[in-house]
Amino acid sequence: MELVILNTSGKETGKKVTLDETVFGIEPNKHAVYLEVKQYLAAQRQGTHKSKERSEITASTKKLKKQKGSGSARYGDIKSPTFRGGGRVFGPKPRDYRFKLNKALKRLAKKSVLSQKMRDNSIRIVEGLSIAAPKTKDFVTILNALALSDKKSLFILPETNKNVYLSSRNLPKTKVMKFNEISSYDLINAGEIVFLEGAVEKFQENLKK
Repeated sequence: MELVILNTSGKETGKKVTLDETVFGIEPNKHAVYLEVKQYLAAQRQGTHKSKERSEITASTKKLKKQKGSGSARYGDIKSPTFRGGGRVFGPKPRDYRFKLNKALKRLAKKSVLSQKMRDNSIRIVEGLSIAAPKTKDFVTILNALALSDKKSLFILPETNKNVYLSSRNLPKTKVMKFNEISSYDLINAGEIVFLEGAVEKFQENLKK
């Protein structure tokens, strides 16, 4: 399985990268992808929601009426959940929504997404980006050359490149990340995945650990 390397003008360079079929050519496991995306989204939740229970309401504790003889239901105090302003029954409490997944399952999820993207022809390899100074205009020129200006794209770098990151930061449909920072959610959320030359080997090696 091979992909042609493109230059920043969108033209073929004549070089090719060999892709590992155990990473880019497996049968996608949808449940593994579901679990990792669920874990990612759960980790984004703050979990600070809170409502007051009956014991936490500040109000009079006076019994509203006598226990018997009224012909209607028994009433306690004004803090009862049946009254407006009373405590809430089984209301939300602060909690941590994060949960653990095995590393093997997370690797399987990434491989599944990459394999599906490969089937959809949504993966490209581009030789190194050289941006002398942070400039959004220069990055937009590259996106136009690759026909990605109207698509959601994820650029995967082999190493940290501050100029590339800063040049893309203001573009809402473009995300730039290092190869070891990627989650399945990032891969799914991108319409097109662009590996910089050198990032593919490191990404494949990272998934085999």
